[in-house]
Amino acid sequence: MANTTFTGPVRSQNGFQSITVAPGTGAVTIDASFGVTTSVTNLTTTNLVFTDQNHPTTAAINATATATAAEVATGYITSTSAAATVITLPTGTLLGAALGASRGTVMDLYIDNTAGANTVTIAVATNGILSTAAADTAGSFGDLTVASGATGLARFTIMFSSATAYVFTRTA
Repeated sequence: MANTTFTGPVRSQNGFQSITVAPGTGAVTIDASFGVTTSVTNLTTTNLVFTDQNHPTTAAINATATATAAEVATGYITSTSAAATVITLPTGTLLGAALGASRGTVMDLYIDNTAGANTVTIAVATNGILSTAAADTAGSFGDLTVASGATGLARFTIMFSSATAYVFTRTA
């Protein structure tokens, strides 16, 4: 890419973005449709992966509850509870409708318990099942608990097998 300039629209979770790769330096500039610009420079790889995980809105769930589809659709849930908390995900039908999901739709859900004082446990609901990786490797991909404090951040991936059913895996 040293002698190539690439500029073009790229569809992301938050709308269209323009990505420019500068000739010679390989500097990458991402201009998001919502006015945020991110730059990455000094790239030495030819395989570029861009992930837009900006969460302008988040949801707070500080007591045991079923998360609404709108709360999960933000992609980022916080908990500051002093008591153990169970967050049950919405049904596949409700979440699929909120996301406009179809077979193959994938989204990441972050659970932030860094300000909490007790464990948060995630539970799946009707039409939501643990993936094979989660079932086979419960200690990692199937770990549905999020510790409190400095290590209390987790990423889960939700993958839709239809407009009304999803599989759930811990991915970080």
